[in-house]
Amino acid sequence: MAIYMNNAATSWPKPPGVAQAMYESIIALPGAANRGGLSAFNLPGMVREALARVLGVTHPAQVVLTANATHALNLAIFGMALPRGAVVLTTMAEHNSVLRPLYTRSQKDGIRRVLVRTDYQGRVSLRDWRAALEAHHPAMVVFTHASNVTGAVNEVSELAALARGAGAVTLLDASQTAGWIPVKAEAWGMDMVAVTGHKYLLGPQGTGALYVAPGLALHPHLVGGTGIHSDEEEMPQEMPLHLEAGTPAEPALAGLLAALCWAEANPLDLKTENEKIVLTQTLLEEAGAEVVAVQGERMPVISFMVPGYSAEEAGDILSMADDIHLRTGLHCAPLVFAGLPGLAHKETIRISLSRFTTEAEIRELAQAVQAVAHVRV
Repeated sequence: MAIYMNNAATSWPKPPGVAQAMYESIIALPGAANRGGLSAFNLPGMVREALARVLGVTHPAQVVLTANATHALNLAIFGMALPRGAVVLTTMAEHNSVLRPLYTRSQKDGIRRVLVRTDYQGRVSLRDWRAALEAHHPAMVVFTHASNVTGAVNEVSELAALARGAGAVTLLDASQTAGWIPVKAEAWGMDMVAVTGHKYLLGPQGTGALYVAPGLALHPHLVGGTGIHSDEEEMPQEMPLHLEAGTPAEPALAGLLAALCWAEANPLDLKTENEKIVLTQTLLEEAGAEVVAVQGERMPVISFMVPGYSAEEAGDILSMADDIHLRTGLHCAPLVFAGLPGLAHKETIRISLSRFTTEAEIRELAQAVQAVAHVRV
């Protein structure tokens, strides 16, 4: 039987009720076609309210629904009015969904993208962050809540406070953490937070969101129909439609709402989940894997190598011979590898657990890794 350990890419299985909610949405009369009244309830509004609770915010209208986190991050990065020469501070742990938009703006608009190094676990140190803020005086900072390569969680509250003290607009990429680690956008003083629905929020692909703090003005990156003020040339000023154009994906939103409601009714037991992470790392090390060890707060994400193999070679064996679904490569976060011991210019095998991963599956993974490792001992 297949073992799925690629939840940092897309979660599986989905909770009970998600597929049924999507099916019922597809066969029902469309509610978004006229933005008006065919729907028996306000699905986008209900999703916003549920996401507001997840994100720790009090104004659901400030939660913009998107197709994914990449969409959300692009809205935030391209929507900020930044003059030529303005500095945007980010980190080497970032996903290409942050790095590439910032690079594009540097080429098109003349902004400066400054990278803060990460340590041997993929974290940003407060000392390096403070020094970069003092040296570069950024107009905006963008940083990830947790590395999608190592699982190391950043000290968001402290990073955000330092950035606010330096006068920078803050954007947090919580794609990897939302649904697993509490996000506290308002308590942290975040200006913007981007999330995706299909990872640890347990929803379907095609869902995401961007929280924009009240009073922060973004230029719409995508313009079109909204269902209101249709006689005007420009997008409505009212949030969230100021940043939402086009027909929403109702079936996907229905699935996301079902997932969010299920998660609220079934809170995650982080103590149990952290025990599973420790067990996985221990068994992999005992099996002969070279694990990127992470201390402190972390996600259920573990990167490792099997001695004598490239990541792709060992990953292919585990996938094809043992039917273990995992990920190999740079994981769309190529710069973080420079700080990982012995992994500069290399790649890793990444496994990522979920609340549905069993101890039996973890032990089967370790046995499979041990079998591969012993071939070339």
